[in-house]
Amino acid sequence: MTENKLANPAVVGLAGFGLTTLLLQFHNIGLCGIGPVLAMGLIFGGLAQFIAGMLEQKTGNNFGFAAFTAYGSFWIGLGIIWLCNYFDIYKSTHSDVGYYLIAWTLFTFILWLGSLYIHKAMAITFSLLLLGFILLDLGHFVDHSLNVVAGYELILCALSAWYMMAGIILNELSGKELLKMGTPFIAKK
Repeated sequence: MTENKLANPAVVGLAGFGLTTLLLQFHNIGLCGIGPVLAMGLIFGGLAQFIAGMLEQKTGNNFGFAAFTAYGSFWIGLGIIWLCNYFDIYKSTHSDVGYYLIAWTLFTFILWLGSLYIHKAMAITFSLLLLGFILLDLGHFVDHSLNVVAGYELILCALSAWYMMAGIILNELSGKELLKMGTPFIAKK
């Protein structure tokens, strides 16, 4: 009996994370409205990424399980905040969103620590994500212009996530390591 090979759910999780993060940053730097961000935040960054996280559980990957289900939930939650504001169901203040971001910064810090044990591409992506959240926190409580700085910085984060996605796909299809992920910053003992 042959065992069926499972596809790597990280390709969908990284694709959804990267695309939605990229669109939000296009909004943050003033290139597009919120509509495309909301649509992709709910569907690709939210639902698809959440499903990818559930599939990571089947592979035994706790990091992917936690990251993709959590950030999928982040996007769905952010979309709900925007919809509640738009339909005047419950108006979240600038500070409300700031505290939402602070909570996600703390969560991201934990995953950033874990990323140091995976490979350099993952650690770079999570370093950029953590820095982006910190800039957004400061943009909500200190200086609003830092949200634009975060926008440019998080574009790099989105592209870094897509680099990993491309590496998973292209390395498997080619049968060789076309895109290197690098060794971990901290070796497992």
